[in-house]
Amino acid sequence: MAAKPEYRDRPDVEVALLDALVDRGDDGMTVLELRAAVDADIDAVEEALSALKEDSLITVESEERVRVYPHDRVVPDPEDQVEADSETLVDAVRDRLGL
Repeated sequence: MAAKPEYRDRPDVEVALLDALVDRGDDGMTVLELRAAVDADIDAVEEALSALKEDSLITVESEERVRVYPHDRVVPDPEDQVEADSETLVDAVRDRLGL
């Protein structure tokens, strides 16, 4: 699953981080897990995490380990996602048939 469309106009590393966090849902991710999930060097990841935190798009919790979570407003509603996927499939069939 990807972050909501309104958050996809950010730099590539930030979008990749948001997408990775949304995919993990309520589990969150450590910085090491995020670094492994995103194709960027650690400095770019740290800079992107700082920007996302500053814009309140992520939350960071440090209990046993530091874990990063997407803000609720970044996570798309699963029902909206299903509708969007269905429309895409219908549109693809229409395009294929030339309708």
